[in-house]
Amino acid sequence: MRGYAYFTLPPAHKVTPTARKRLEVIHRLDSLGAGFSLASHDMDIRGAGNLLGGEQSGHIREVGIELYQHMLEEAVTQARAQADGSSDEPTAEWSPQISLGTAVLIPESYVEDLDVRLVLYRRVSRLEDAAEIANFVDELADRFGPVPEEVRYLLDIVAIKRLCRTAGVARIDAGPKGAVLTFRADTTVNPEQLITHIANPSHGLRLRPDNKLVVTRNWPVAEQRLEGVQRVLSTLGGMAA
Repeated sequence: MRGYAYFTLPPAHKVTPTARKRLEVIHRLDSLGAGFSLASHDMDIRGAGNLLGGEQSGHIREVGIELYQHMLEEAVTQARAQADGSSDEPTAEWSPQISLGTAVLIPESYVEDLDVRLVLYRRVSRLEDAAEIANFVDELADRFGPVPEEVRYLLDIVAIKRLCRTAGVARIDAGPKGAVLTFRADTTVNPEQLITHIANPSHGLRLRPDNKLVVTRNWPVAEQRLEGVQRVLSTLGGMAA
């Protein structure tokens, strides 16, 4: 049975840009089973959560629907493991929470086509190392022109997530005055090396009683926070077994 939907507007009523985008998506996705794709497009348009931080109150456009779906898959995998009686997260599946106060996205002004942006987000979520990230940046520049800072910040976040996995850091909260790093219980960072490193006052580090590492720095702009956090994580990664 075929269903129909009619959309009507009051006389002289103007369609907003967001509403026009939704109507265009509905017009394109008219095949059977297109509901999930429609929902994905709608989430990319309207936003649905700060996925790189811990508050869940921002906009999904900061990371894209594909990164959201990837993290959702991780959560489902973890839930299934717990249902099977295992309380441990699979090492390759856990995802660090990162909050650096930066806008991280692929702007519509840079890549206008929504479908292309979704594909790019999927590719971003699967980048593994610095070489792949560099190649991706070169490709973006060739296809769309100079890469805007929001995209560079997004790729920096991807690199930071990889460093977090190496160092066993579950969460990072950074701001103009520094950062707080939360270690996973199974972090492989050598405690003796870490204590020796913290003991040097020039490093500006302090370990709190709750085992969170406080980094005291002057990072008033986003780029300084991104670069600074990467340096700290690289140092911690060098202490990992």
